[in-house]
Amino acid sequence: MDPAERKARCERFARLCRERGLARTVQRRVIFEIVAERTDHPTADQVFELARKRLPGLSRTTAYRVLELLADLGVVTKACSPGAATRFDPMTQRHHHLVCLRCEKLVDIVDERLGRGVALPAAQARSFQVRDFSIHFHGLCAACQRQARAKQRGTVDQSNRAHQRGLERQRASGRQERSKR
Repeated sequence: MDPAERKARCERFARLCRERGLARTVQRRVIFEIVAERTDHPTADQVFELARKRLPGLSRTTAYRVLELLADLGVVTKACSPGAATRFDPMTQRHHHLVCLRCEKLVDIVDERLGRGVALPAAQARSFQVRDFSIHFHGLCAACQRQARAKQRGTVDQSNRAHQRGLERQRASGRQERSKR
């Protein structure tokens, strides 16, 4: 993110806190900065671990509450996929995602054509108010495709082993996060 965009996001966050009478605490500021600097859609646990390095006394509960507050303020969005840990995204304008079925990696897609022509369902009949939508395309990322091809050939190279270890850590983190709810 370029410095001008970073500054604009921080100013928007400060303005929204002032407008809602919220203190801009060090915990809120640090957690906001962590999410705003990332493009990999971190989970709450990943944000907590990074924030704790800067704020050793930070509790997990505080980190989770701050992330919910940031989402309520609209300075971050939640990216949710069934069966996966909730991810936090600094991109707040409408966009869509590619979702890897194996490692749960999310990749942003900004394409105005995807929003055109999408007819919103008649949800009011079900007492449901649609506020926004996003489209998730599910498939395999490049690293998982390579790993699948290597597995078919019976070989696993170093990059695939590293990717597999990352996948295992990510899944463990997601399981821990889901079990805390």
